[in-house]
Amino acid sequence: MQPSHLLTDPPDAPRLILASASPRRSVLLRKLLIPFTTVPATVREADGTGLTGRETAMLNAHRKARTVAKSVPDALVLGADTVVCLGTLLLGKPRDSSEAREMLEVLQGRTHEVITAVCLVELRSHRERLFYDATDVTFRPLNPSQIQAYHNKIDPLDKAGAYAIQEHGEDIVAGTHGSFSNIVGLPLEMLEEELKAGWPGLFRD
Repeated sequence: MQPSHLLTDPPDAPRLILASASPRRSVLLRKLLIPFTTVPATVREADGTGLTGRETAMLNAHRKARTVAKSVPDALVLGADTVVCLGTLLLGKPRDSSEAREMLEVLQGRTHEVITAVCLVELRSHRERLFYDATDVTFRPLNPSQIQAYHNKIDPLDKAGAYAIQEHGEDIVAGTHGSFSNIVGLPLEMLEEELKAGWPGLFRD
């Protein structure tokens, strides 16, 4: 497994591993200027049946972090999961273009919530933090041709809710309230606070 971003760690800093294959999360995590490697977690994710959006995201983030942490107990492992919620309706990654179109038809002209949960696990020291952030996203009214035009610009099949706000988001989004990075896949503001409080050695002066 090739590291996505590898620098020389200070001797007192725990090694950070991102338990995700998401290029978007790697890009976001680099903004904190913390050295890390990526080890994608292979887990069966909860589909949200019988759970709230927060519970679903937190359960999946925990599963991802713990799965990878078992193989690297001395490292600090970061697992994350993002869900799109419209009331009690949870929207994951669409199975095909037809379902992707249906998702945007449901979201258009309405405000939904994007929840990203993060789990930090360091097994050797028996330390764990689990938290989430939520951001409101309001879509513009969209007709079928506008939805198709947007999907022609991106690949909606690997994105919860069939959209990516960082990719031509101005075409479909009227406004947001809360953390922008949380919508993309990591609540950087909250994550930085948690890391500085629990693992300050990760940061260079």
